[in-house]
Amino acid sequence: MTVFCLAELDGGAVDGTAAGVADASLRAITFARGLAASGGLAAVVFGDPPVSDLAAYGVTDVHAVSGIDGYAPQAWARVLQSLMSEHSGHAVVAAGTERGNEVLAHLGAITGLPMAANCAQAVDNGDGGYAIVRQRWAGLLLEEAVLEASAAVLTVATDAVSPVPAESAAAVTVHHVAPSVDGGDLAVRAVETAAGAGGASLATARVVVGGGRGVGGADGFGPLEELAALLGGVVGVSRVVTSEGWRPHTMQVGQTGTKITPDLYLACGISGAIQHFAGCSGAKSIIAVNTDPAAPMMTRADYAVIGDLHAVIPALVTALRDRAVPSGGGAAGRT
Repeated sequence: MTVFCLAELDGGAVDGTAAGVADASLRAITFARGLAASGGLAAVVFGDPPVSDLAAYGVTDVHAVSGIDGYAPQAWARVLQSLMSEHSGHAVVAAGTERGNEVLAHLGAITGLPMAANCAQAVDNGDGGYAIVRQRWAGLLLEEAVLEASAAVLTVATDAVSPVPAESAAAVTVHHVAPSVDGGDLAVRAVETAAGAGGASLATARVVVGGGRGVGGADGFGPLEELAALLGGVVGVSRVVTSEGWRPHTMQVGQTGTKITPDLYLACGISGAIQHFAGCSGAKSIIAVNTDPAAPMMTRADYAVIGDLHAVIPALVTALRDRAVPSGGGAAGRT
């Protein structure tokens, strides 16, 4: 019996290095490894698989899917359904990202299996079902339930499990999959342009630069976007920014937005309401920049910079750019 895990890629770094497994998916693989127990753990990758990364987390089989241009949730789900049927899959797991939740919802519709989202725990109860604990209300409530199904279809709350490599790297067999996809399964499809390729999503980014009311308006995000690009990250925003129409809801971090788990969250001009903190508390390190030392985000951050973001962020951008400039004669850059 096999446990499949949909492994999303982080899009690669801005310097052109190969894409790795997104942090949220490493957490999902860690979760899936517990479900697999003595069975097989297989990763499904749409694109070129980073095999060594997957092996380090105990994956024994990698199904590298080609021939589907871009992100097509129903087509991806159809491939997962085919692999489940072919390899007697007893569980399919994905990270609780926008893509993970969407693809597994399609899989549930195709197979008729119930789908449980944002799980923190799951155990085969040996009685034809799975005892699960899942997050509700952005993690403010934990729900205990039984998933009665012949196979588990579930996503993992992105901040519920830490990414933990296996005790030893597994020997991996790579299976190349070139599915025959029906045109109807490609009716909804997102294709990245060359300019947009290579970027991480908000849910999977390892660096997020957040902007709030203190940015001042839609035109004030230029320095934040420049900083995010230099750090290889993405820009996120607070709810007030989307309410004002400065940025779309897809960029919102928080209880009603996206929950993030980056290595670094740099919160600029964000007061830090509890709804926002519910979405960023999974960050390994939080740095807050605000003129108000008593702002909730400043008191919750690992590091706080008391100052005007319009002065602090451009100075940081300049410092990072200076470090990247080669020193005399075009040799290696400064360290």
